[in-house]
Amino acid sequence: MRGWRCQGLGRILGFWLLVWGCASAHAEVLTQAHATVTVGGVVTRQDVQLPYHWDRVHHGKEGEAVFEIAFAAPETLHEPYGLFLHRVGSTAEVRLNGNMLARFGDVHQPNGDDYAKAPQYVAIAEQLLGAHNVLQVRIRADGGRRGGLSALEVGPHSAVYPHFNAAYTRRVLVSVVVAIFSFLMGGAALALWYTQVDPAVPQSRGRDGIYLTAGLGELCWALRVGDFAWAQPPVVWPLWGGVMTVAFAGWFCCMGLFCQRVAGWDQLPSMRGVRRVLAALFGGSIVASVLSFGLQQTVYITVWLACANVLFMVYAGVFLVGALRQRERTWQVLAVVGALNVVMGLHDWVAIRISNHYDSDAWIRYSSVLFGLVLGYVVLTRFRTATAQARELLATLATRVADKEAELRASYAQLEALAREQARTAERTRILRDMHDGVGAHISSALQLLQSERENSRRGVRTEVLQTLRDAMDQLKLSIDSMHLPPGDVTALLANLRYRLEPRFAAMGMELQWDVDLLPIVPRLDFEAMRQLQFMLFEAFSNVLQHARATVLRVQAHAADGILIRVVDDGAGFDAQGVQGKGLVSMRQRATALGAELRVSSQPGETVVEIVFPP
Repeated sequence: MRGWRCQGLGRILGFWLLVWGCASAHAEVLTQAHATVTVGGVVTRQDVQLPYHWDRVHHGKEGEAVFEIAFAAPETLHEPYGLFLHRVGSTAEVRLNGNMLARFGDVHQPNGDDYAKAPQYVAIAEQLLGAHNVLQVRIRADGGRRGGLSALEVGPHSAVYPHFNAAYTRRVLVSVVVAIFSFLMGGAALALWYTQVDPAVPQSRGRDGIYLTAGLGELCWALRVGDFAWAQPPVVWPLWGGVMTVAFAGWFCCMGLFCQRVAGWDQLPSMRGVRRVLAALFGGSIVASVLSFGLQQTVYITVWLACANVLFMVYAGVFLVGALRQRERTWQVLAVVGALNVVMGLHDWVAIRISNHYDSDAWIRYSSVLFGLVLGYVVLTRFRTATAQARELLATLATRVADKEAELRASYAQLEALAREQARTAERTRILRDMHDGVGAHISSALQLLQSERENSRRGVRTEVLQTLRDAMDQLKLSIDSMHLPPGDVTALLANLRYRLEPRFAAMGMELQWDVDLLPIVPRLDFEAMRQLQFMLFEAFSNVLQHARATVLRVQAHAADGILIRVVDDGAGFDAQGVQGKGLVSMRQRATALGAELRVSSQPGETVVEIVFPP
């Protein structure tokens, strides 16, 4: 029984020891400190309550302070200890019981690094801890940088580090993500502004101002938010503080212009005044920065931010009312986002600039992401609209092209039918003209000869009538043959003439001497030109048959320098310069139409007709 009781007491004691161990694992928050403060060469010593907001206590003046904080630690440590400083700086040194734990920047260098923007964690070695400990935190605070010292958390690593990790994630990592997101969105917006140009308007006005204002605003915000993770700024304070203030002003002024353009208010005359106010507000950021940092009086930036909050509260209200009236989705979403950011900005102004909550963080860095999302939504909406319009235009264009093609096919069919009809009409006209000028003329001559039979011997009239009718028959056959001559083939044309006229030469006792080479095709001699050439040669042969009284007819055709066709007879000849009959005039006219040269020379015993086609 006694053993059982001992075991029960042991278990109860173990339980209470476990509870005490878990309780001891909690972090201790240190809020009481003894401070030695030096401002402008004046040293004061006093007990203070942490957090210690330097800018509130000393009105933006720079200085140094040493805080001594006492705390107790358990004699037995089950795990390493850690120290979490939610905010400390601008620069600081941390000592425990006289031993250096950490150094954040150089406390002897003013206007340098800024470690107050990020939470800090310091691991404490077990051998440095005692039952009674004194933490000494020495800071150097630059005016206007939210320097000071927050309440300290000290305790086991498992209890303290999660608080530091959450604060670091919230203040630093999220800021980095927001900065990267804003930088990417700003770069994309500026790329769209630069590349999307309307060719129908002048280049200076052909780019969309929505992308320009959004891009510049997002880049300004990327610079402003990225500063939270930048302990070593690229330029000295307070110049860097002025850059951050101007970047903040650039962001909300550009976002105001962005809202104007999304709503379509940028063309309204009343919005010119709003743009002037925004420009004045942006310029005021420079003036407020110079006054605040130059005079070490943060009240100027506080007043400037108050004016900005009042202006954007009114602007957000008007914009929200307009969005509710128009019921346009993009406008409504942007109005809600703008109103939310105004609320966040008002909270930050009260929490950071008015109240004494030293550990407060800016909320607007989180809500600002919504502007980037709205920009992405605007781009996607415009792309979807442009795609739909392009599809509609393509469909309309395809319909119009199909209609035009149908009209062209119908017009082409009509033109083709008209061309065929014109070709038939032209062919009939040609045949009728040839029959009138050739066969008709010969028949008329025959009729005239028959009518004069009483005045002439019967034998002579019969001979001339037969000759005339033979010419008419030959010309009719040649007219029919000309319809089948291949264009440009002079050799075939000469062969056809030989085939038709050689029997008549033989019947008249005339020797035909044929000296014709295989001539190249002449591309410019089309169907009509071949017919003209045929009648020129027929006219030359007919003159030989009717008037020359020749015994030998020689036909030559060669291709040396161009094409040369020669018709030579040994007849009586004639005066080539003095005689200008209808036949010779007709031959010259046809030669001119063909672009050829006609040469005629004659003397007793030799008459030469040459047709020359230049190369």
